[in-house]
Amino acid sequence: MIQVYTGNGKGKTTAAIGQAIRALGHNWKVLMIQFMKGDEYGEINTLKNISNITVKQFGLKTFVKKGEPKPEDIKLAREGWQLAKEAIAGRKYDMIILDELNCALDYGLLDIKEILPVLVSAPRDLEIIITGRYAPEELIKIADLVSEVKEIKHPLTKGVVNRIGIDY
Repeated sequence: MIQVYTGNGKGKTTAAIGQAIRALGHNWKVLMIQFMKGDEYGEINTLKNISNITVKQFGLKTFVKKGEPKPEDIKLAREGWQLAKEAIAGRKYDMIILDELNCALDYGLLDIKEILPVLVSAPRDLEIIITGRYAPEELIKIADLVSEVKEIKHPLTKGVVNRIGIDY
Protein backbone atom coordinates (compact mmCIF):
# COMPACT_ATOMS: atom_id res chain seq x y z
CA MET A 1 0.00 0.00 0.00
CA ILE A 2 0.99 3.61 -0.40
CA GLN A 3 0.80 5.99 2.54
CA VAL A 4 1.27 9.75 2.17
CA TYR A 5 1.96 12.16 5.04
CA THR A 6 1.73 15.76 3.86
CA GLY A 7 0.78 19.23 5.08
CA ASN A 8 2.50 22.25 6.60
CA GLY A 9 2.68 20.89 10.15
CA LYS A 10 5.58 19.27 11.97
CA GLY A 11 5.71 15.49 12.28
CA LYS A 12 5.50 13.90 8.84
CA THR A 13 8.93 12.27 8.98
CA THR A 14 8.29 11.38 12.61
CA ALA A 15 5.06 9.59 11.62
CA ALA A 16 6.94 7.62 8.95
CA ILE A 17 9.63 6.64 11.44
CA GLY A 18 6.91 5.56 13.87
CA GLN A 19 5.51 3.27 11.18
CA ALA A 20 9.03 1.92 10.60
CA ILE A 21 9.51 1.20 14.31
CA ARG A 22 6.22 -0.70 14.34
CA ALA A 23 7.26 -2.70 11.27
CA LEU A 24 10.70 -3.43 12.73
CA GLY A 25 8.93 -4.90 15.75
CA HIS A 26 7.62 -7.58 13.37
CA ASN A 27 11.05 -8.19 11.78
CA TRP A 28 10.29 -6.28 8.61
CA LYS A 29 13.17 -4.96 6.53
CA VAL A 30 12.89 -1.21 6.06
CA LEU A 31 14.62 1.20 3.70
CA MET A 32 14.39 4.94 4.32
CA ILE A 33 15.50 7.23 1.51
CA GLN A 34 15.71 10.89 2.43
CA PHE A 35 15.51 13.44 -0.36
CA MET A 36 16.87 16.96 0.16
CA LYS A 37 18.36 16.00 3.53
CA GLY A 38 22.06 15.51 4.08
CA ASP A 39 22.60 16.64 7.62
CA GLU A 40 22.98 14.59 10.77
CA TYR A 41 19.57 14.42 12.45
CA GLY A 42 18.99 12.79 15.82
CA GLU A 43 16.55 10.23 14.47
CA ILE A 44 19.03 9.15 11.80
CA ASN A 45 21.76 8.67 14.40
CA THR A 46 19.38 6.38 16.30
CA LEU A 47 18.14 4.45 13.27
CA LYS A 48 21.73 3.68 12.22
CA ASN A 49 22.01 1.59 15.40
CA ILE A 50 18.92 -0.53 14.71
CA SER A 51 19.12 -3.68 12.63
CA ASN A 52 16.78 -4.29 9.69
CA ILE A 53 16.61 -0.60 8.73
CA THR A 54 18.80 1.10 6.16
CA VAL A 55 18.84 4.89 5.86
CA LYS A 56 20.25 6.65 2.80
CA GLN A 57 20.39 10.44 2.45
CA PHE A 58 20.34 12.19 -0.90
CA GLY A 59 20.77 15.86 -0.16
CA LEU A 60 23.25 18.51 0.78
CA LYS A 61 23.58 19.98 4.27
CA THR A 62 22.25 23.26 2.88
CA PHE A 63 18.69 24.13 1.95
CA VAL A 64 17.52 23.85 -1.64
CA LYS A 65 16.45 27.20 -3.07
CA LYS A 66 13.02 26.76 -4.66
CA GLY A 67 13.14 27.64 -8.33
CA GLU A 68 16.95 27.66 -8.31
CA PRO A 69 18.19 24.21 -7.30
CA LYS A 70 21.89 23.54 -7.66
CA PRO A 71 22.88 20.89 -10.20
CA GLU A 72 24.11 18.81 -7.24
CA ASP A 73 20.62 18.96 -5.66
CA ILE A 74 19.07 17.55 -8.84
CA LYS A 75 21.81 14.93 -9.19
CA LEU A 76 21.34 13.70 -5.62
CA ALA A 77 17.55 13.55 -5.95
CA ARG A 78 17.88 11.49 -9.13
CA GLU A 79 20.33 9.14 -7.41
CA GLY A 80 17.85 8.72 -4.57
CA TRP A 81 15.03 7.99 -6.97
CA GLN A 82 17.19 5.45 -8.82
CA LEU A 83 17.79 3.63 -5.54
CA ALA A 84 14.06 3.76 -4.78
CA LYS A 85 13.17 2.24 -8.17
CA GLU A 86 15.70 -0.55 -7.68
CA ALA A 87 14.48 -1.23 -4.14
CA ILE A 88 10.83 -1.33 -5.20
CA ALA A 89 11.62 -3.74 -8.03
CA GLY A 90 14.09 -5.78 -5.99
CA ARG A 91 11.64 -6.88 -3.29
CA LYS A 92 14.40 -6.89 -0.67
CA TYR A 93 12.41 -4.65 1.70
CA ASP A 94 8.97 -4.87 3.29
CA MET A 95 8.68 -1.10 3.74
CA ILE A 96 10.25 1.77 1.83
CA ILE A 97 10.04 5.32 3.16
CA LEU A 98 10.53 8.08 0.61
CA ASP A 99 11.08 10.96 3.00
CA GLU A 100 10.55 14.44 1.52
CA LEU A 101 9.75 13.03 -1.91
CA ASN A 102 6.82 15.46 -2.10
CA CYS A 103 9.20 18.40 -1.60
CA ALA A 104 11.64 17.06 -4.19
CA LEU A 105 8.73 16.99 -6.63
CA ASP A 106 7.49 20.44 -5.64
CA TYR A 107 10.98 21.92 -6.00
CA GLY A 108 11.37 20.41 -9.47
CA LEU A 109 14.17 18.00 -8.57
CA LEU A 110 12.09 15.06 -9.81
CA ASP A 111 9.13 14.70 -12.16
CA ILE A 112 5.84 13.15 -11.01
CA LYS A 113 5.52 11.53 -14.46
CA GLU A 114 8.57 9.38 -13.64
CA ILE A 115 7.36 8.56 -10.14
CA LEU A 116 3.75 7.48 -10.71
CA PRO A 117 4.33 4.46 -12.98
CA VAL A 118 6.80 2.97 -10.52
CA LEU A 119 4.46 3.45 -7.57
CA VAL A 120 1.39 2.13 -9.41
CA SER A 121 3.25 -1.02 -10.47
CA ALA A 122 4.85 -1.64 -7.05
CA PRO A 123 4.07 -4.98 -5.39
CA ARG A 124 0.89 -4.69 -3.32
CA ASP A 125 2.53 -6.33 -0.31
CA LEU A 126 5.21 -3.60 -0.21
CA GLU A 127 4.42 -0.70 2.11
CA ILE A 128 5.57 2.61 0.60
CA ILE A 129 5.45 5.71 2.78
CA ILE A 130 5.91 9.14 1.22
CA THR A 131 6.37 12.32 3.23
CA GLY A 132 6.73 16.03 2.66
CA ARG A 133 4.69 19.15 2.13
CA TYR A 134 2.81 19.78 -1.08
CA ALA A 135 1.88 16.23 -2.09
CA PRO A 136 0.79 16.42 -5.73
CA GLU A 137 -2.84 15.62 -6.46
CA GLU A 138 -1.81 12.75 -8.76
CA LEU A 139 -0.04 11.08 -5.83
CA ILE A 140 -2.95 11.64 -3.48
CA LYS A 141 -5.25 9.93 -6.00
CA ILE A 142 -3.22 6.71 -6.14
CA ALA A 143 -2.43 6.54 -2.41
CA ASP A 144 -4.25 4.15 -0.10
CA LEU A 145 -3.82 6.37 2.96
CA VAL A 146 -3.31 10.12 3.05
CA SER A 147 -2.86 12.10 6.25
CA GLU A 148 -2.47 15.86 6.38
CA VAL A 149 -0.44 17.29 9.24
CA LYS A 150 -1.73 20.80 9.83
CA GLU A 151 0.20 23.46 11.72
CA ILE A 152 -1.93 25.17 14.35
CA LYS A 153 0.86 26.73 16.37
CA HIS A 154 4.67 26.54 16.21
CA PRO A 155 7.39 27.92 18.52
CA LEU A 156 9.25 29.32 15.50
CA THR A 157 6.62 32.07 15.25
CA LYS A 158 7.75 33.21 18.73
CA GLY A 159 11.39 33.25 17.67
CA VAL A 160 12.33 29.87 19.14
CA VAL A 161 14.98 28.40 16.84
CA ASN A 162 15.41 24.72 16.05
CA ARG A 163 16.17 22.76 19.20
CA ILE A 164 18.54 19.79 19.37
CA GLY A 165 16.61 16.63 20.24
CA ILE A 166 13.27 18.13 19.18
CA ASP A 167 13.65 19.69 15.72
CA TYR A 168 16.76 17.86 14.51
